[in-house]
Amino acid sequence: MNSVFLSWGIAAAATAGVITRPFKWPEAVWAVAGAVLLVVLGLLPLHLAIEAIGKGTDVYLFLIGMMLLSEVGRREGLFDWVAVLAVNHARSSPRKLFVLVYLFGVVITAFLSNDATAVVLTPAVFAAAKKAKTPPLPLLFVCAFVANAASFVLPISNPANIVLYGNHTPPLGPWMLRFALPSVLSIGATFVMLRWTQRDALAGVCEANLEAVELSASGRVALAGIAVTAGALLTVSAYDIQLGLPTAILGTLTALVVLIKERKSPLPMIREISWNVLPLVAGLFVLVEMLDHTGVISTFAGALRRATEHNEMEAAAWAGTSIAALSNLINNLPSGLIASSTVMQAQSPERVIDAFLIGVDLGPNLSISGSLATILWLNAIRREGEDVGFMKFLKVGVLVMVPALVLALGARILTG
Repeated sequence: MNSVFLSWGIAAAATAGVITRPFKWPEAVWAVAGAVLLVVLGLLPLHLAIEAIGKGTDVYLFLIGMMLLSEVGRREGLFDWVAVLAVNHARSSPRKLFVLVYLFGVVITAFLSNDATAVVLTPAVFAAAKKAKTPPLPLLFVCAFVANAASFVLPISNPANIVLYGNHTPPLGPWMLRFALPSVLSIGATFVMLRWTQRDALAGVCEANLEAVELSASGRVALAGIAVTAGALLTVSAYDIQLGLPTAILGTLTALVVLIKERKSPLPMIREISWNVLPLVAGLFVLVEMLDHTGVISTFAGALRRATEHNEMEAAAWAGTSIAALSNLINNLPSGLIASSTVMQAQSPERVIDAFLIGVDLGPNLSISGSLATILWLNAIRREGEDVGFMKFLKVGVLVMVPALVLALGARILTG
Protein backbone atom coordinates (compact mmCIF):
# COMPACT_ATOMS: atom_id res chain seq x y z
CA MET A 1 0.00 0.00 0.00
CA ASN A 2 2.87 2.37 0.79
CA SER A 3 4.26 1.85 -2.72
CA VAL A 4 0.86 2.75 -4.20
CA PHE A 5 0.70 6.02 -2.28
CA LEU A 6 4.30 6.80 -3.25
CA SER A 7 3.44 6.18 -6.92
CA TRP A 8 0.47 8.52 -6.69
CA GLY A 9 2.60 11.13 -4.93
CA ILE A 10 5.23 11.07 -7.67
CA ALA A 11 2.55 11.29 -10.36
CA ALA A 12 0.90 14.20 -8.55
CA ALA A 13 4.23 16.02 -8.18
CA ALA A 14 5.06 15.50 -11.86
CA THR A 15 1.65 16.79 -12.86
CA ALA A 16 2.03 19.83 -10.63
CA GLY A 17 5.37 20.51 -12.30
CA VAL A 18 3.79 20.36 -15.75
CA ILE A 19 1.09 22.81 -14.67
CA THR A 20 3.19 25.34 -12.73
CA ARG A 21 6.58 25.00 -14.49
CA PRO A 22 8.83 25.75 -11.45
CA PHE A 23 12.01 27.64 -12.41
CA LYS A 24 10.33 28.05 -15.85
CA TRP A 25 11.69 24.66 -16.85
CA PRO A 26 9.86 23.05 -19.82
CA GLU A 27 6.80 20.91 -19.05
CA ALA A 28 8.60 17.86 -20.45
CA VAL A 29 11.22 17.96 -17.67
CA TRP A 30 8.62 17.30 -14.99
CA ALA A 31 6.69 14.61 -16.86
CA VAL A 32 9.87 12.72 -17.76
CA ALA A 33 11.31 13.09 -14.25
CA GLY A 34 8.15 11.58 -12.77
CA ALA A 35 8.21 8.69 -15.22
CA VAL A 36 11.91 7.98 -14.57
CA LEU A 37 11.40 8.05 -10.80
CA LEU A 38 8.59 5.49 -11.03
CA VAL A 39 10.89 3.08 -12.84
CA VAL A 40 14.08 3.75 -10.82
CA LEU A 41 12.25 3.24 -7.51
CA GLY A 42 10.75 -0.01 -8.76
CA LEU A 43 7.19 1.30 -8.60
CA LEU A 44 6.55 0.55 -12.28
CA PRO A 45 8.29 -2.32 -14.10
CA LEU A 46 10.57 -1.18 -16.91
CA HIS A 47 8.79 -3.30 -19.53
CA LEU A 48 5.45 -1.64 -18.69
CA ALA A 49 7.03 1.81 -18.99
CA ILE A 50 8.46 0.89 -22.39
CA GLU A 51 5.07 -0.46 -23.50
CA ALA A 52 3.43 2.79 -22.33
CA ILE A 53 5.89 4.89 -24.33
CA GLY A 54 5.18 2.71 -27.36
CA LYS A 55 1.46 3.41 -27.09
CA GLY A 56 2.17 7.02 -28.04
CA THR A 57 3.90 6.20 -31.33
CA ASP A 58 1.02 7.40 -33.49
CA VAL A 59 0.80 10.66 -31.53
CA TYR A 60 4.56 11.27 -31.86
CA LEU A 61 4.43 10.76 -35.63
CA PHE A 62 1.40 13.02 -35.95
CA LEU A 63 3.10 15.82 -34.02
CA ILE A 64 6.34 15.49 -35.99
CA GLY A 65 4.46 15.88 -39.27
CA MET A 66 2.49 18.89 -38.06
CA MET A 67 5.55 20.62 -36.59
CA LEU A 68 7.44 20.15 -39.86
CA LEU A 69 4.55 21.62 -41.86
CA SER A 70 4.35 24.57 -39.48
CA GLU A 71 8.07 25.28 -39.58
CA VAL A 72 8.17 25.13 -43.38
CA GLY A 73 5.20 27.51 -43.56
CA ARG A 74 6.81 29.92 -41.11
CA ARG A 75 10.19 29.96 -42.85
CA GLU A 76 8.75 30.34 -46.36
CA GLY A 77 6.43 33.26 -45.61
CA LEU A 78 3.13 31.38 -45.78
CA PHE A 79 1.95 32.83 -42.49
CA ASP A 80 2.82 36.40 -43.49
CA TRP A 81 0.84 35.91 -46.69
CA VAL A 82 -2.19 34.62 -44.75
CA ALA A 83 -1.80 37.48 -42.26
CA VAL A 84 -2.00 40.18 -44.93
CA LEU A 85 -5.12 38.58 -46.42
CA ALA A 86 -6.81 38.43 -43.02
CA VAL A 87 -5.90 42.00 -42.04
CA ASN A 88 -7.12 43.46 -45.35
CA HIS A 89 -10.40 41.56 -45.13
CA ALA A 90 -10.92 42.87 -41.58
CA ARG A 91 -11.09 46.45 -42.95
CA SER A 92 -9.61 48.26 -39.93
CA SER A 93 -11.75 46.35 -37.41
CA PRO A 94 -10.06 44.18 -34.74
CA ARG A 95 -13.50 42.68 -34.08
CA LYS A 96 -13.82 41.49 -37.70
CA LEU A 97 -10.27 40.17 -37.54
CA PHE A 98 -11.27 38.23 -34.41
CA VAL A 99 -14.19 36.65 -36.30
CA LEU A 100 -11.99 35.74 -39.27
CA VAL A 101 -9.39 34.12 -37.05
CA TYR A 102 -12.10 32.18 -35.22
CA LEU A 103 -13.55 30.86 -38.50
CA PHE A 104 -10.07 29.89 -39.70
CA GLY A 105 -9.56 28.08 -36.40
CA VAL A 106 -12.79 26.10 -36.71
CA VAL A 107 -11.91 24.94 -40.22
CA ILE A 108 -8.30 24.00 -39.40
CA THR A 109 -9.33 22.19 -36.21
CA ALA A 110 -12.10 20.26 -37.96
CA PHE A 111 -10.02 19.11 -40.93
CA LEU A 112 -6.44 19.04 -39.57
CA SER A 113 -6.88 18.62 -35.78
CA ASN A 114 -6.65 20.88 -32.76
CA ASP A 115 -2.90 20.34 -32.57
CA ALA A 116 -2.60 21.71 -36.10
CA THR A 117 -4.52 24.82 -35.03
CA ALA A 118 -2.05 25.34 -32.19
CA VAL A 119 1.02 24.68 -34.34
CA VAL A 120 0.01 26.00 -37.77
CA LEU A 121 -2.52 28.79 -37.12
CA THR A 122 -0.87 30.45 -34.10
CA PRO A 123 2.18 31.82 -35.98
CA ALA A 124 -0.07 33.17 -38.74
CA VAL A 125 -2.31 34.87 -36.19
CA PHE A 126 0.65 36.46 -34.43
CA ALA A 127 1.88 37.76 -37.79
CA ALA A 128 -1.59 39.14 -38.54
CA ALA A 129 -1.77 40.96 -35.18
CA LYS A 130 1.68 42.42 -35.72
CA LYS A 131 0.83 43.69 -39.19
CA ALA A 132 -2.53 45.03 -38.01
CA LYS A 133 -0.84 46.77 -35.03
CA THR A 134 -3.46 45.39 -32.68
CA PRO A 135 -2.92 43.61 -29.33
CA PRO A 136 -2.07 40.00 -30.22
CA LEU A 137 -3.37 38.22 -27.12
CA PRO A 138 -7.13 38.30 -27.91
CA LEU A 139 -6.41 36.75 -31.31
CA LEU A 140 -3.94 34.26 -29.86
CA PHE A 141 -6.55 33.23 -27.29
CA VAL A 142 -8.77 32.26 -30.24
CA CYS A 143 -6.17 29.72 -31.37
CA ALA A 144 -6.06 28.14 -27.91
CA PHE A 145 -9.79 27.98 -27.21
CA VAL A 146 -11.19 27.10 -30.63
CA ALA A 147 -8.66 24.27 -30.88
CA ASN A 148 -10.54 22.44 -28.11
CA ALA A 149 -14.03 23.82 -28.73
CA ALA A 150 -14.14 22.43 -32.30
CA SER A 151 -12.23 19.24 -31.57
CA PHE A 152 -15.14 16.81 -31.84
CA VAL A 153 -16.58 18.06 -35.14
CA LEU A 154 -14.92 15.06 -36.86
CA PRO A 155 -13.03 12.02 -35.56
CA ILE A 156 -9.75 13.52 -36.87
CA SER A 157 -10.32 16.86 -35.14
CA ASN A 158 -8.43 15.70 -32.06
CA PRO A 159 -5.92 12.84 -31.67
CA ALA A 160 -7.53 12.24 -28.26
CA ASN A 161 -10.66 11.10 -30.12
CA ILE A 162 -8.72 8.27 -31.70
CA VAL A 163 -7.06 7.47 -28.37
CA LEU A 164 -10.40 7.25 -26.57
CA TYR A 165 -12.19 5.10 -29.15
CA GLY A 166 -9.10 3.08 -30.08
CA ASN A 167 -9.83 0.94 -33.13
CA HIS A 168 -13.58 1.42 -32.80
CA THR A 169 -14.08 5.04 -33.88
CA PRO A 170 -17.67 5.51 -35.14
CA PRO A 171 -18.03 6.01 -38.94
CA LEU A 172 -18.54 9.58 -40.13
CA GLY A 173 -22.35 9.35 -40.49
CA PRO A 174 -23.10 8.11 -36.95
CA TRP A 175 -20.42 10.46 -35.62
CA MET A 176 -22.17 13.48 -37.11
CA LEU A 177 -25.55 12.36 -35.75
CA ARG A 178 -24.10 12.12 -32.24
CA PHE A 179 -21.81 15.17 -32.23
CA ALA A 180 -23.17 17.73 -34.72
CA LEU A 181 -25.38 19.58 -32.22
CA PRO A 182 -22.89 19.43 -29.32
CA SER A 183 -20.19 20.77 -31.68
CA VAL A 184 -22.34 23.68 -32.86
CA LEU A 185 -23.19 24.59 -29.26
CA SER A 186 -19.57 24.26 -28.13
CA ILE A 187 -18.22 26.41 -30.97
CA GLY A 188 -20.98 29.02 -30.58
CA ALA A 189 -20.77 29.32 -26.80
CA THR A 190 -16.98 29.53 -26.89
CA PHE A 191 -17.11 32.30 -29.48
CA VAL A 192 -19.68 34.35 -27.54
CA MET A 193 -17.91 34.09 -24.20
CA LEU A 194 -14.40 34.60 -25.58
CA ARG A 195 -15.52 37.61 -27.59
CA TRP A 196 -17.13 39.06 -24.45
CA THR A 197 -14.02 38.54 -22.31
CA GLN A 198 -11.86 40.28 -24.94
CA ARG A 199 -14.27 43.13 -25.74
CA ASP A 200 -12.07 45.90 -24.31
CA ALA A 201 -8.89 44.70 -26.02
CA LEU A 202 -10.72 44.54 -29.37
CA ALA A 203 -11.99 48.12 -29.22
CA GLY A 204 -10.70 50.72 -31.64
CA VAL A 205 -9.26 50.28 -35.11
CA CYS A 206 -6.33 48.47 -36.68
CA GLU A 207 -4.27 48.76 -39.83
CA ALA A 208 -5.85 48.01 -43.19
CA ASN A 209 -5.02 48.02 -46.91
CA LEU A 210 -1.63 46.46 -46.38
CA GLU A 211 0.51 45.93 -49.44
CA ALA A 212 -0.11 42.46 -50.82
CA VAL A 213 2.60 39.88 -50.14
CA GLU A 214 3.47 37.55 -53.00
CA LEU A 215 3.63 33.93 -51.91
CA SER A 216 6.93 32.37 -52.97
CA ALA A 217 7.18 29.06 -54.80
CA SER A 218 8.33 27.38 -51.59
CA GLY A 219 5.45 29.01 -49.74
CA ARG A 220 3.07 27.49 -52.26
CA VAL A 221 4.68 24.11 -51.62
CA ALA A 222 4.02 24.57 -47.89
CA LEU A 223 0.39 25.52 -48.55
CA ALA A 224 -0.04 22.52 -50.85
CA GLY A 225 1.50 20.26 -48.22
CA ILE A 226 -0.99 21.43 -45.61
CA ALA A 227 -3.92 21.01 -48.03
CA VAL A 228 -2.82 17.53 -49.10
CA THR A 229 -2.35 16.53 -45.47
CA ALA A 230 -5.91 17.63 -44.65
CA GLY A 231 -7.28 15.52 -47.49
CA ALA A 232 -5.13 12.56 -46.53
CA LEU A 233 -6.26 12.69 -42.89
CA LEU A 234 -9.92 12.65 -43.92
CA THR A 235 -9.27 9.69 -46.20
CA VAL A 236 -7.31 7.54 -43.76
CA SER A 237 -9.78 8.34 -41.00
CA ALA A 238 -12.63 7.04 -43.17
CA TYR A 239 -10.75 3.74 -43.47
CA ASP A 240 -9.98 3.64 -39.73
CA ILE A 241 -6.21 3.96 -40.35
CA GLN A 242 -4.01 5.65 -37.76
CA LEU A 243 -3.19 9.27 -38.55
CA GLY A 244 0.40 9.55 -37.37
CA LEU A 245 2.39 7.88 -40.13
CA PRO A 246 0.63 9.63 -43.07
CA THR A 247 1.06 13.00 -41.34
CA ALA A 248 4.75 12.38 -40.63
CA ILE A 249 5.38 11.25 -44.21
CA LEU A 250 3.61 14.25 -45.77
CA GLY A 251 5.27 16.72 -43.40
CA THR A 252 8.69 15.23 -44.13
CA LEU A 253 8.10 15.21 -47.90
CA THR A 254 6.97 18.85 -47.84
CA ALA A 255 10.10 19.86 -45.92
CA LEU A 256 12.36 17.84 -48.22
CA VAL A 257 10.87 19.36 -51.38
CA VAL A 258 11.49 22.87 -50.05
CA LEU A 259 14.99 22.10 -48.80
CA ILE A 260 16.02 20.44 -52.07
CA LYS A 261 14.44 23.22 -54.13
CA GLU A 262 16.35 25.87 -52.18
CA ARG A 263 19.47 23.75 -51.64
CA LYS A 264 19.46 24.40 -47.90
CA SER A 265 20.67 22.38 -44.94
CA PRO A 266 17.89 20.83 -42.81
CA LEU A 267 19.72 21.62 -39.55
CA PRO A 268 18.39 25.20 -39.04
CA MET A 269 14.82 23.95 -39.55
CA ILE A 270 15.33 21.01 -37.21
CA ARG A 271 16.76 23.27 -34.49
CA GLU A 272 13.69 25.54 -34.56
CA ILE A 273 11.14 22.78 -33.89
CA SER A 274 9.90 22.32 -30.31
CA TRP A 275 10.96 18.69 -29.93
CA ASN A 276 10.46 18.75 -26.16
CA VAL A 277 6.76 18.07 -26.68
CA LEU A 278 7.59 14.45 -27.64
CA PRO A 279 9.20 13.44 -24.31
CA LEU A 280 6.37 15.30 -22.57
CA VAL A 281 3.81 13.04 -24.26
CA ALA A 282 5.92 9.95 -23.52
CA GLY A 283 6.14 10.87 -19.84
CA LEU A 284 2.39 11.37 -19.62
CA PHE A 285 1.77 7.93 -21.13
CA VAL A 286 4.00 6.37 -18.47
CA LEU A 287 2.15 8.17 -15.67
CA VAL A 288 -1.14 6.74 -16.96
CA GLU A 289 0.36 3.26 -17.08
CA MET A 290 1.16 3.64 -13.40
CA LEU A 291 -2.52 4.32 -12.66
CA ASP A 292 -3.51 1.14 -14.46
CA HIS A 293 -0.75 -0.84 -12.74
CA THR A 294 -1.89 0.26 -9.26
CA GLY A 295 -5.55 -0.61 -9.88
CA VAL A 296 -6.93 2.92 -10.07
CA ILE A 297 -8.57 2.41 -13.48
CA SER A 298 -10.32 -0.81 -12.42
CA THR A 299 -11.73 1.11 -9.44
CA PHE A 300 -12.99 3.83 -11.81
CA ALA A 301 -14.57 1.18 -14.06
CA GLY A 302 -16.42 -0.42 -11.18
CA ALA A 303 -17.82 2.91 -10.00
CA LEU A 304 -18.86 3.83 -13.54
CA ARG A 305 -20.59 0.49 -14.10
CA ARG A 306 -22.63 0.86 -10.91
CA ALA A 307 -23.55 4.48 -11.70
CA THR A 308 -24.67 3.54 -15.22
CA GLU A 309 -26.86 0.72 -13.94
CA HIS A 310 -28.48 3.15 -11.51
CA ASN A 311 -29.10 6.03 -13.98
CA GLU A 312 -27.43 6.23 -17.39
CA MET A 313 -28.02 9.96 -17.93
CA GLU A 314 -26.63 10.89 -14.52
CA ALA A 315 -23.67 8.60 -15.10
CA ALA A 316 -22.96 10.30 -18.44
CA ALA A 317 -23.09 13.75 -16.83
CA TRP A 318 -20.82 12.59 -14.02
CA ALA A 319 -18.41 11.00 -16.52
CA GLY A 320 -18.16 14.07 -18.74
CA THR A 321 -17.62 16.58 -15.97
CA SER A 322 -15.21 14.35 -14.03
CA ILE A 323 -12.96 13.66 -17.01
CA ALA A 324 -13.07 17.37 -17.92
CA ALA A 325 -11.72 18.22 -14.46
CA LEU A 326 -9.16 15.39 -14.59
CA SER A 327 -7.90 16.59 -17.98
CA ASN A 328 -6.89 19.88 -16.42
CA LEU A 329 -4.94 18.05 -13.74
CA ILE A 330 -3.05 15.51 -15.86
CA ASN A 331 -3.64 16.66 -19.51
CA ASN A 332 -6.37 15.36 -21.81
CA LEU A 333 -4.20 12.89 -23.71
CA PRO A 334 -3.61 10.62 -20.69
CA SER A 335 -7.18 11.38 -19.60
CA GLY A 336 -8.33 9.95 -22.92
CA LEU A 337 -6.31 6.81 -22.23
CA ILE A 338 -7.83 6.52 -18.75
CA ALA A 339 -11.33 7.04 -20.14
CA SER A 340 -10.73 4.49 -22.90
CA SER A 341 -9.57 1.81 -20.46
CA THR A 342 -12.39 2.65 -18.05
CA VAL A 343 -15.24 2.38 -20.56
CA MET A 344 -13.81 -0.85 -21.99
CA GLN A 345 -13.70 -2.45 -18.55
CA ALA A 346 -17.11 -1.04 -17.59
CA GLN A 347 -18.67 -1.93 -20.99
CA SER A 348 -20.30 1.50 -21.08
CA PRO A 349 -23.10 2.52 -23.48
CA GLU A 350 -22.66 5.10 -26.28
CA ARG A 351 -24.09 8.00 -24.30
CA VAL A 352 -21.54 7.58 -21.51
CA ILE A 353 -18.60 7.09 -23.91
CA ASP A 354 -19.58 10.20 -25.88
CA ALA A 355 -19.87 12.22 -22.68
CA PHE A 356 -16.33 11.14 -21.82
CA LEU A 357 -15.19 12.32 -25.25
CA ILE A 358 -16.74 15.77 -24.87
CA GLY A 359 -15.17 16.14 -21.44
CA VAL A 360 -11.74 15.04 -22.72
CA ASP A 361 -11.92 17.42 -25.71
CA LEU A 362 -13.61 20.50 -24.30
CA GLY A 363 -12.82 20.39 -20.59
CA PRO A 364 -9.14 21.35 -21.08
CA ASN A 365 -10.16 24.86 -22.10
CA LEU A 366 -10.06 25.65 -18.40
CA SER A 367 -6.26 25.69 -17.98
CA ILE A 368 -3.00 25.97 -19.90
CA SER A 369 -2.00 22.40 -19.03
CA GLY A 370 -5.33 20.81 -19.96
CA SER A 371 -4.56 19.70 -23.49
CA LEU A 372 -1.55 18.96 -25.63
CA ALA A 373 -2.86 21.54 -28.12
CA THR A 374 -2.70 24.27 -25.47
CA ILE A 375 0.86 23.29 -24.51
CA LEU A 376 1.83 23.42 -28.19
CA TRP A 377 0.12 26.82 -28.38
CA LEU A 378 2.18 28.02 -25.42
CA ASN A 379 5.38 26.89 -27.13
CA ALA A 380 4.33 28.75 -30.29
CA ILE A 381 3.56 32.06 -28.56
CA ARG A 382 6.72 31.89 -26.44
CA ARG A 383 8.74 31.74 -29.64
CA GLU A 384 7.14 35.06 -30.58
CA GLY A 385 7.94 36.69 -27.24
CA GLU A 386 4.47 36.27 -25.68
CA ASP A 387 3.56 34.21 -22.63
CA VAL A 388 0.41 33.44 -20.61
CA GLY A 389 0.58 32.28 -17.01
CA PHE A 390 -1.65 29.72 -15.33
CA MET A 391 -3.90 32.23 -13.54
CA LYS A 392 -4.26 34.54 -16.53
CA PHE A 393 -5.48 31.67 -18.68
CA LEU A 394 -7.71 30.32 -15.89
CA LYS A 395 -9.54 33.65 -15.50
CA VAL A 396 -10.59 33.49 -19.12
CA GLY A 397 -10.98 29.72 -19.24
CA VAL A 398 -13.49 29.44 -16.43
CA LEU A 399 -15.81 31.91 -18.19
CA VAL A 400 -15.37 30.34 -21.63
CA MET A 401 -15.25 26.62 -20.91
CA VAL A 402 -18.03 26.07 -18.38
CA PRO A 403 -21.01 27.28 -20.51
CA ALA A 404 -19.69 25.41 -23.57
CA LEU A 405 -19.22 22.18 -21.61
CA VAL A 406 -22.68 22.37 -20.02
CA LEU A 407 -24.38 22.99 -23.38
CA ALA A 408 -22.43 20.36 -25.32
CA LEU A 409 -22.77 17.69 -22.65
CA GLY A 410 -26.44 18.48 -22.12
CA ALA A 411 -27.17 18.21 -25.85
CA ARG A 412 -25.45 14.82 -26.18
CA ILE A 413 -26.94 13.36 -23.01
CA LEU A 414 -30.50 14.50 -23.69
CA THR A 415 -30.52 13.35 -27.33
CA GLY A 416 -29.69 9.78 -26.30
